[in-house]
Amino acid sequence: MVTVAKEIGECMITHGDRDYFFRPSFANMMRIGEPNQIVEAFHHLHNDEFSALINRAVVAYGIVPQWLMRHVARPQFSKQAVYSAMSVLTACCDDDVATLIGELRPGKSGKWAFVYRKGVMPVGDMILIAQSLIQHGIIGKAKVRQLQRHESGQATTEFNAFEYISAARNHFSMSRAEAEQLTMTEFQQLLTAKYPDQKGFTREEYDAVADDYMAKKARRLAKAA
Repeated sequence: MVTVAKEIGECMITHGDRDYFFRPSFANMMRIGEPNQIVEAFHHLHNDEFSALINRAVVAYGIVPQWLMRHVARPQFSKQAVYSAMSVLTACCDDDVATLIGELRPGKSGKWAFVYRKGVMPVGDMILIAQSLIQHGIIGKAKVRQLQRHESGQATTEFNAFEYISAARNHFSMSRAEAEQLTMTEFQQLLTAKYPDQKGFTREEYDAVADDYMAKKARRLAKAA
């Protein structure tokens, strides 16, 4: 029996008498594709119009309300979002998940045409689960302080999982096999536990101090005038 650690992004889906275990480890993120393809999958999953609507509903209500699903009679996700969800779910599970997520089969209209055959999971559920997996896999959802000096403000076009695997081996004296099984959330938690007293300000703390300084300076100038 596999113990599921939801805190680091793992999940279990049961269909019939079968359990499907999903883990967004660094090794499994690499199974999605090349470093740029991993970021593209993240983008497609989070920037699809209907995916964004579903996401906001989950944030607001904790679930997708039935009234919303009734209001949108035929929810349409982009092909890129659906294919990305399939890619992430396939990468994060060692078992064949075609029964759950469906599959792409060659169509009759041409060599590069494919037809999507649905699985037992609703597409909306696939999108939400894939979003959670890839968030835990490449961004991390640990509650850690993000220091201002670590905030570049620049968007990245690639996610190189092997860099984090190498960093984990260096920081935590792990074997490569152990480091490959870490999720980004777990990596962040281990890093925070090892280096709990990082010096510096978060962006919010820096802004608060800067605002306070400017306010005091303004009062001094007013008195001098």
